[in-house]
Amino acid sequence: MNMQTSPAFAPQMPHSLDEMHLPLVMMRDILLKTMFRKNAETVSETAQALCLPIPITQELVDMARTQKLLEATGTLSATASKEMGYQLTDAGRARALDALAQSEYFGAMPVPLRVYAEQVKRQSIRNIQVTRDQLTRAMGHLVLPSDLLDHLGPAVSAGRSILMYGPPGNGKSSISNGIRAALGDLIYVPRAIEYSGQVITVYDPVVHTAIPEVEDDPHSLRRARRSDARYICCERPTVVTGGELSLDMLDLVYNPTARTYQAPLQLKSTGGIFIVDDLGRQAEPPQALINRWIVPLEEDKDILGLQSGEKFEVPFDTLVIFSTNFHPNEIFDQAALRRIFFKILIDGPSQEDFLKIFAMVARKKKMPLNEPALRYLLMEKYPQINDVYANYQPVFLIDQMISICEFEGIPYQMTPELVDRAWDNMFVRESKITK
Repeated sequence: MNMQTSPAFAPQMPHSLDEMHLPLVMMRDILLKTMFRKNAETVSETAQALCLPIPITQELVDMARTQKLLEATGTLSATASKEMGYQLTDAGRARALDALAQSEYFGAMPVPLRVYAEQVKRQSIRNIQVTRDQLTRAMGHLVLPSDLLDHLGPAVSAGRSILMYGPPGNGKSSISNGIRAALGDLIYVPRAIEYSGQVITVYDPVVHTAIPEVEDDPHSLRRARRSDARYICCERPTVVTGGELSLDMLDLVYNPTARTYQAPLQLKSTGGIFIVDDLGRQAEPPQALINRWIVPLEEDKDILGLQSGEKFEVPFDTLVIFSTNFHPNEIFDQAALRRIFFKILIDGPSQEDFLKIFAMVARKKKMPLNEPALRYLLMEKYPQINDVYANYQPVFLIDQMISICEFEGIPYQMTPELVDRAWDNMFVRESKITK
């Protein structure tokens, strides 16, 4: 898929210390800690580590020199640019160590929370309009009921919340991944944000897929507009959680050793999708999990807390997809269900769609179709389970027959006997086990 981002999304690069909207002492301390930890000697090296323009970095260096925390080495560095070198004074080294004792964070200068909130609005998932063609292409590998896209399309375009429910094995997880693929554009994720003097790291290479930005062509008449390097251009993120999800995973993660914070999962998924798979399998009751999401789902903001107990608001700009094998009325009260904008039943396929899936899987796995064996499967086996079909069954049955053929040393084939053997592995027979 051709990933792209609108130039309007690009966060503007600050041009002065005033435009940073961060406390001067905090910026100065991050400068000192970074130079100390990275042994940076020149303004350009330090600017790259701080992800700041050189003029702003020079302002910080000049401020630290005025305070006698930095001094020029009096020698030009060995780089081609012949830059002046700088080093920490004894007072600067002491200040850097003291600042590291308060917080180990150094490197990229954080983005103030209120500045980041404006960036979230510019690239909001609520602004995306997914067309039927986009969704159809993203779901092209799935055989879906014809009316399912009628329900999914408006839900995805609204960028709100979706509850997909239905019997297991019918592709709820695959549909969630298809929705992610349909979005198809890029956003900017901050390396870290700042609130009340505290640094919260946001960018996570496990969650975020970074896209290399095109370098400026120095010979081009029209130079590309440079964006704020404190952000990383990424695919819209997708966070997938399952039975392991717990309420504390939705809180800020504090590292007491480094004395820094890490964004919780839902903040990392800002601008993208948060998938709660297998809802009802978590240790927390489903109702408790939904109650945690009520304010974010209704007000587009989340409430987080610092170690000090101070609470603050962060943007909540995420398409939340809940997926469950339980009927919603079994696990939620009506108040909770009202908070979820779209409720979509993902049921098993019809016999016709089941055969389409079976033929598609067989072709992919090079299993020759056999009409008598298929008729035997449909007429003799499925009546045993009241003709209830599921999307996972063709893959399961064909994989079983392939394994049997490979074990027996015979060519891939379908026969009633192989269907029987595969079927026996798909279900556990009711029987008592004598202990």
